[in-house]
Amino acid sequence: MKRIKELNKGVQYMLIASFTFAIMGAFAKLASDHMPSLEVVFFRNVFGVAIIAYAIYKSPLQSEGGKPFLLLFRGMMGFLALLGFFYNIAHIPLGDAMTWSKTSPIFTAIFAWLFLSEHLSKKAWFAIFIGFIGIVFITEPTNIGFTKYDALGLFSGIGAALAYTSIRELKKHYDTRAIVLSFMGVGTVGPLILFAVSEFVYMPSLDFMLGEFVMPSGVVWVYVIAMGVLATISQLLMTKAYSETKAGIVGAVSYTNILFSIMVGVMLGDALPSLSVTTGIILVVLAGILVARAK
Repeated sequence: MKRIKELNKGVQYMLIASFTFAIMGAFAKLASDHMPSLEVVFFRNVFGVAIIAYAIYKSPLQSEGGKPFLLLFRGMMGFLALLGFFYNIAHIPLGDAMTWSKTSPIFTAIFAWLFLSEHLSKKAWFAIFIGFIGIVFITEPTNIGFTKYDALGLFSGIGAALAYTSIRELKKHYDTRAIVLSFMGVGTVGPLILFAVSEFVYMPSLDFMLGEFVMPSGVVWVYVIAMGVLATISQLLMTKAYSETKAGIVGAVSYTNILFSIMVGVMLGDALPSLSVTTGIILVVLAGILVARAK
């Protein structure tokens, strides 16, 4: 405990954020036993909307605006990434689902180069190459091949990366709370629309984005409330971490979330990662750290 207190403030915040996010994932996994992942996404966002809305009420937005479609794009990409992420949390080990989501820095570097003309050094390209090798290992090509969970995991990283890339431009025009609200707002309204669509559409292959709303009861309310609160706390701590310490350092520390998730997942009954997946996790973490340090 003493050693943790001696750490840089930003590192402390990110360590705690990584741990609370892993616990959030555990509650999401528990809630998924009682409701479709689409509903888990809804409850993940609705609490955040309430908190952000209250913050805006207390202190009105001060934004230049002018990029409504980009703001909507950020919300949509974040929402779609969450659909894949929470579906995987429900169906594969928690550590694996978290690892897929942590591929986003690799794709963010590529999209920033493509769309924002940001320079990528040779070290950054090498890191991206390592990251893609890691992704291949995680899919375990010698086992059962590329699965639906791999596809959704990959998209959870790509969708998040597109959302993060758009934020770099949106920050010039909007209050941070408006950007966060665009994400959580779409993530609240989107599930409601999909619940309505689900009454008329039955496609098992789209079960990650379709489902019937199930009113929580008993201990399930504890799961969804804890999930929403912990997700918001994690977001606040991560924001605080990046404001205290260099982004490269904080980004590297954020990968402890994978370790915490594996530990929490095992406590919930997940199997330990196979040798191939473990190798992939190590390579993805290494790639993410190298990308952050190469900038």
